[in-house]
Amino acid sequence: MDAEFNHHYHRRPLLRLRCSVQNYDWGKPGTDSQVARLFSLNSGSKIELDKLYAELWMGTHESGPSFLLESDVENGASIGSQCINLKEWIAKNPNVLGDKVFDKWGSDLPFLFKVLSVAKALSIQAHPDKELAKMLHKLQPDVYKDDNHKPEMALAITEFEALCGFISLEELKGVLQNIPEIVELVGCTDANQVLHMNERDGEEKVKSVLRSIFTQLMSASKEMTTKIISKLKTRLHLESQVRKLTDKERLVLQLEKQYPADIGIISAFFFNYVKLNPGEALYLGANEPHAYLYGDCIECMATSDNVVRAGLTPKHRDIQTLCSMLTYKQGFPEILKGFPLSPYITRYLPPFDEFEVDSCVLPRGASTVFPAVPGPSIFVITAGEGRMHTESSKEVVTEGDVLFAPANIEISITTVSELHLYRAGVNSRFFQIL
Repeated sequence: MDAEFNHHYHRRPLLRLRCSVQNYDWGKPGTDSQVARLFSLNSGSKIELDKLYAELWMGTHESGPSFLLESDVENGASIGSQCINLKEWIAKNPNVLGDKVFDKWGSDLPFLFKVLSVAKALSIQAHPDKELAKMLHKLQPDVYKDDNHKPEMALAITEFEALCGFISLEELKGVLQNIPEIVELVGCTDANQVLHMNERDGEEKVKSVLRSIFTQLMSASKEMTTKIISKLKTRLHLESQVRKLTDKERLVLQLEKQYPADIGIISAFFFNYVKLNPGEALYLGANEPHAYLYGDCIECMATSDNVVRAGLTPKHRDIQTLCSMLTYKQGFPEILKGFPLSPYITRYLPPFDEFEVDSCVLPRGASTVFPAVPGPSIFVITAGEGRMHTESSKEVVTEGDVLFAPANIEISITTVSELHLYRAGVNSRFFQIL
């Protein structure tokens, strides 16, 4: 079967993928979910209206693998529909990755590509660096499924909200002055230490005090947490009658409805509240705290599913690991707006070797070219219809199609109607390093 399939591949280098869906409880229901719509079109399965669709996975991670789908007629005889695991196929055909990618990461895709539909907050979490990932995987393989790090980037399709990284020292002082419930939780001594600090105390000293106060907050007992959140909620409801609540205060009340009596509600005051417009992206390095809150996005990351959680979740929490692993870097995160690669293609380059993402919006009747690159790519069509051409093949593509493109293949695209697609590939800076 492989020989026949491989012959087929050389004739048609763009390979269609059947992808996996994840139904987490923060996903959007039924047809409200872009993930559900794309998955239904990709797999031919019916959307279940009461089911929550959270993530479409495109790649080789065993928790949500993609399969190659080839159904065609050759020499007048059907070779049938064959479903081959993409990871296994790449392992047998590592040349599709290109030499440099194979030399660095072996016979697997170094990135995992996703579409997310977020209806309510994900857990407050961080992803371990490589060293910590190896240790956690060894100690708790059932919780930490692989030994890889997981830097990631979220590119907004709709308006997209997230908590990300710690607020600045000045903002933190404001929080301690305005939110008495936090002072009650962490104690006056720690709160005063923060209030009397300034930038001259040095970054390490500030980080160490922030670590101490945050760890104390996250380690609060269930009884104390319930009591403090109830006080906070009552106070904010009363104050909302005489003043306009801040964005962060309104968010905290919303989180309380989603995850009652969860310490993550209070910890939100420590994080930057980030609102992305469509086409803006946020990247997250290892050991940086974050929680996606609402909206649809394209996400790309190193091939890993390691998550250390500490709040806004019914799942396993590992508060000590999270509090000890964070960088405690403060300040608002960098927002990537991408840069034009050509009139219709915008590229987003995070500071990680494993991946980059291109966004392409092609008006009806227009055409564009994705030049040959020395690594593999995955394309997902999110709207419209068009054609993807290579030297030896032509594929009609429509919404929900996901395609794998091997290294060193130029692809031109023409449209029948306005076409929206995203491409994930290995970061082009990686190929420029000598």
